[in-house]
Amino acid sequence: MASSVILNQKKQKVLEISEKFNKAVSAVIVDYKGISVEDDTKLRKELREKGIEYIVVKNSILKFAIGDGDLSDIKEYFEGSTAIGFSYDDVVAPAKILCEFAEKYKDHFNIKAGIVDGQVLKSEEIIAVGKLPAKEVLVSQVLSTLNAPIVGFANVLIANIRGLAIALDQISKKI
Repeated sequence: MASSVILNQKKQKVLEISEKFNKAVSAVIVDYKGISVEDDTKLRKELREKGIEYIVVKNSILKFAIGDGDLSDIKEYFEGSTAIGFSYDDVVAPAKILCEFAEKYKDHFNIKAGIVDGQVLKSEEIIAVGKLPAKEVLVSQVLSTLNAPIVGFANVLIANIRGLAIALDQISKKI
């Protein structure tokens, strides 16, 4: 009797994790072995503030949750201690926060791999995603690039008018 209850709980957990993978726009898989409770609490707080769900799950449950679908390549990273940060709206946020944390605690916290928009990425690729500027910064950079030709054109037009105004001012001073 007890084993069927436990089996049902595990099946439910597999379904929950599978749904998280399906819903998430990005997920970062980390090895957290040796991190202190205090540091883990700080990390979880920062992740929560950014809307990132951070969970520790058994590797066997993760392997069942992934199944044999498109993400099955990620199963090879489910070894040792495994935690996952899921983001449902911001692709870069979990990579950014977890990579910064991994850089601080190199001996105890490592990026294993990740998933971005349904693609499995290796640790180096997730670290590259984590180094991207924030969405607001990228948008402002694009907008300033788009705005530059217009500003240049306006300055050219103003320069002619400014030159005419200076010439008229000089003429009026001579009269």
